[in-house]
Amino acid sequence: MKTTLAAALEQRGYSTLTPVQQAVTDPALTGADMLVSAQTGSGKTLGFGLAIAPTLLGEAETFGPAGTPLALVIAPTRELALQVRRELTWLFAQAGAVLASCVGGMDMRDERRALERGTHIVVATPGRLRDHIMRGSIDMGDLRAVVLDEADEMLDLGFREDLEFILGEAPEDRQTLLFSATVPKAIASLAQNYQRDAVRVATKSETSQHADIDYRAMPVAERDSENAIINVLRYFEAANAIVFCNTRAAVNRLTTRLSNRGFSVVALSGELSQSERSHALQAMRDGRARVCVATDVAARGIDLPNLDLVVHAELPSGHETLLHRSGRTGRAGRKGVSALIVTPKSRKKAQRLLKFGKLKADWGPAPSADQVRAQDQARMLADPEWEAEISGSDSATVAALVDRFTPEQLAAGYLRAFHARHSAPEELSSPDAPPKARAPFGPSVWFSLEGGRAANGDPRRLLPMLCRAGDLTREDIGAIRIRQDVSLFEVRDSRVAGFLNTVGPDMTLEGGAALVQLDKPPETEARPARPHKPKPGAKPRGEADYHSKSGAAAKAKPRVRKTPDPAPEDTPRHTVKPARRRPEGKPKGPPPPVGKPNSKKNQARARAAAAAKTAARKGKGGAGFPKRKKG
Repeated sequence: MKTTLAAALEQRGYSTLTPVQQAVTDPALTGADMLVSAQTGSGKTLGFGLAIAPTLLGEAETFGPAGTPLALVIAPTRELALQVRRELTWLFAQAGAVLASCVGGMDMRDERRALERGTHIVVATPGRLRDHIMRGSIDMGDLRAVVLDEADEMLDLGFREDLEFILGEAPEDRQTLLFSATVPKAIASLAQNYQRDAVRVATKSETSQHADIDYRAMPVAERDSENAIINVLRYFEAANAIVFCNTRAAVNRLTTRLSNRGFSVVALSGELSQSERSHALQAMRDGRARVCVATDVAARGIDLPNLDLVVHAELPSGHETLLHRSGRTGRAGRKGVSALIVTPKSRKKAQRLLKFGKLKADWGPAPSADQVRAQDQARMLADPEWEAEISGSDSATVAALVDRFTPEQLAAGYLRAFHARHSAPEELSSPDAPPKARAPFGPSVWFSLEGGRAANGDPRRLLPMLCRAGDLTREDIGAIRIRQDVSLFEVRDSRVAGFLNTVGPDMTLEGGAALVQLDKPPETEARPARPHKPKPGAKPRGEADYHSKSGAAAKAKPRVRKTPDPAPEDTPRHTVKPARRRPEGKPKGPPPPVGKPNSKKNQARARAAAAAKTAARKGKGGAGFPKRKKG
């Protein structure tokens, strides 16, 4: 290994290489074409950087002046291409390498100027690179190495034609490396056509997919799928987590739900611009966001250093996609969790995906609300801040708190602050149980709260307000009735004392709304009759009952049938018209049809005969009848 590369690895803290890195840097494979299959996150980027180094540098330790590119690295997505460039930049920094990128979504003029200034290594996406080749803005005559990273993903995304065009334009004496998580027939065909005696490199991790990832299949009820996602995120509290959905609409819906529940969340989908996607990923890297909800296309190839959890909100269509999704975690020796949310309808699909992917998953229910609370307590008590020394600036405040409040009050205040920073977990039902009818509420006490329909009172707003202000759960509150000026609600009898103690003696809630305890349940308010709205154009109702047939009949006028006036006695009942004579020698009626009964010629004859007959009947003459003379 070159001294400059060894120094870069040491500076980055690399003491040992991963299996795939050791395999591709074998001295026996120097300069050889390779078809490498290794799981996502096994260190492939650093591996092919070390593999092409002898081809690019030769016997030298550093690169010469930058000119036409010496190496070309092709990646399926913009995010992965930029990530590869960052990795190769620090690897070849001490060797004096100049790198450029050609990716979609960036300014093509800036890329063209960078290529004109000179570069040693170009990292590109297939479509943009083909544009540069066709425009003549990149010269590939001096290429020594070509790397196809995530080759199977590029074929899945429809880049086969672009890849064949690019490889056809590259010099034939190049070194070609194909890296792929899986090796289907399409990849094998590509290697056979564009590589020379390629060496097949398969690391041990290929036989045991994703050994550093803990797969968990969680059966949940159909109505609890999103609630289960909330509990999974809360249970693991990962520094970074990705939630995968199949559609943009699902991404938008789930992002809104998680944001409303207090999660710091960003979205990644194909409808976002490159700038928006870059900002979302940067928010995940610097800690401003902890959850990313994404589609498969948007999340291909992204690398987040602290990604410990992958949640499959919707199952993918194939096991290869499941491997790619899960490969976002468990990278470079880190442990990760891949959680599959499995509804009753998708259970067989989940079993099929795991079987085809040769994956073993632990089947078990999603974390319950009690399990999440227990995990919260364990993390809270294990927080190293408890053992930290009190700084000088805080000592006075700490002493004042200890003097003023009891230990129980301090603990309660800390707990309230802790719960305010974390979203409450959701109660999950059994995935196989039918929907349960609500049990009888039992003994209760009714309360009246100032503000009703006139103040935009709404049960959806009142319920969480009562839970916060009175230290109640939704199960402790029964019926809620919104009236014009007040809102009425009932509280379980066993929780009334605690509710009143939390509210305090002033009996006011948020906004100063007055609270009154009622002596008895309120009477049911009669629902006002709906005003009648006549249909457009309808006549107004009369005095008679609208629904009464007798009333309608009473208002209706009797129908009187008019009889015609009698005809004079000298008028005959029938008048006989004189018969019209046909001239001699004229046949009676149209000529008989000749030929087939339904031929076009016979149909035309029949229409002509009918027209002549009609004209003759009107006295305008016709075939076989003389024209009637006027006068």
